Amino acid sequence: MARGAPRERMRRRRQGLALLVCGGLAAGGVAAAGATGLGPQQAEASSHREAPLISGQPQYDNTDVYAFVSPDKPDTTTLVANWTPFEEPAGGPNFYPFPEDAHYDVHIDSDGDAQGDLLYRWTFKTHTKNGNTFLYNTGPVKSLDDPNLNVTQTYDIDLLRLKDQKIVSKSKIADDAPVAPSNVGKASMPDYKTLRDQAVKKVGGGVTSYVGQADDPFFLDLRVFDLLYGGNLSEVGRDTLKGYNVNTVALQVPTAFLTESKEQPTIGVWSTTSRKDAKGDWTQVSRLGSPLVNEVVNPQKVKDRFNASSPWNDSQFLPFVTEPELPKLIESIYKIKAPKTPRNDLVDVFLKGVKGLNQPPGVRPSEMLRLNTSIPPTSSPKRLGVLEGDKAGFPNGRRLSDDVVDAELQVVEGELLGKKNDLGDAVDANDKKFESTFPYVALPTEGSRGPLAKNKTQSDTEVRDQLTGSSVSSDSGDDDTLMTASFAAAGAGFLLIGTALVWWRGRSRRRANFGPPFSG
Repeated sequence: MARGAPRERMRRRRQGLALLVCGGLAAGGVAAAGATGLGPQQAEASSHREAPLISGQPQYDNTDVYAFVSPDKPDTTTLVANWTPFEEPAGGPNFYPFPEDAHYDVHIDSDGDAQGDLLYRWTFKTHTKNGNTFLYNTGPVKSLDDPNLNVTQTYDIDLLRLKDQKIVSKSKIADDAPVAPSNVGKASMPDYKTLRDQAVKKVGGGVTSYVGQADDPFFLDLRVFDLLYGGNLSEVGRDTLKGYNVNTVALQVPTAFLTESKEQPTIGVWSTTSRKDAKGDWTQVSRLGSPLVNEVVNPQKVKDRFNASSPWNDSQFLPFVTEPELPKLIESIYKIKAPKTPRNDLVDVFLKGVKGLNQPPGVRPSEMLRLNTSIPPTSSPKRLGVLEGDKAGFPNGRRLSDDVVDAELQVVEGELLGKKNDLGDAVDANDKKFESTFPYVALPTEGSRGPLAKNKTQSDTEVRDQLTGSSVSSDSGDDDTLMTASFAAAGAGFLLIGTALVWWRGRSRRRANFGPPFSG
């Protein structure tokens, strides 16, 4: 037998022992989790999971894009793009960092040719003060540079000027700017508004920037995917994104910098995400412009292709706009007759822009938000935007408060063809109020939201009972159900470890006495 065989057998024995020890610890941990009764809750809402591949990569999934003339600074345009859908606020201990292996890009088409002329690119770095703790923060956080904030992130913004999709120039407008953290909870971050305000920074080119967590501004009843609201409109009226956060990047840019000229004030806006592959090359994995296009216009077979595509190649998706599936489904389920095809009205609204409103001259049909920056903001925005005569609203760009679900449903069902309807999901506004100044998005929901144990001013016993699920007071002699259960579970784990050690030692003695099997 080879000389290395005994060593290999010893290595395998040790490996087997390690597995048994780990198994014992795991068993103890599982038992402890069962004893506390603090298991995870089933999620009740859906996220913006518009394509098969990206649905498994939430950090790279851009959920929504907004572009509007800033209501309090009408000589500027605000761009907002969101990533990482469906952030449960209490989802620690790692919460929701921005990925370090991604490019977050917002593209600007200034002349209507479906190609980007400007590109804002965000990249991120993570910094950890103490790697020997599992905690995101080690105490209350009162500022972005608070020593208690253990894990922080910074970002750079590069501005790329493009011509025929080739880089003409590149400049850095933000360098190691701070990211606002995830809102852990009231104990950890008692004044998150201060942290938000500290993360709003003036960067290069007269631009104001914010990067950090925010309440998901998209409001809708996502149960549309349950046979169009239950098959009988019984499932409408609940904002299924209520209470969930997103990761936000936002810019407030002098409008004159974005537009081609005063005579051509309409811009196109869309966002993408790119990831670095094993070869070091960057690959686009997500794309978003107008809301709900890839969710309900594109069929399954092209959704991933759309996410990897660019607007100047959107002619390949034209049949899904001119012959949309959704009106046929509505007719099948609700007996509302679908408008006749081809749907050139949808091409004009969603691929070209509305003529006389936000359609650039010589426009190349392509999917993106289009914003006529010369139309001033209104002090009384209408939730349906252009459909209600508010030309500053969707589909002329997209404001945070625009009810895009109702607007798109009504247009798809022929509102612009004379088929008046009031279709909608009965969710007409966001659950949280938007801010009146940049970055306008609402503060993120904190992780400590929801039912809490009673205040300790009542009694320690009542709080302890809520934690343990016990109705027995400490006076009865049952000191601490939670601690007892945890120690019992840990004891079970160590018992398994002890058993494993005894077995291993006995096996080693037997092998020493009789020699390894099949040796010789």
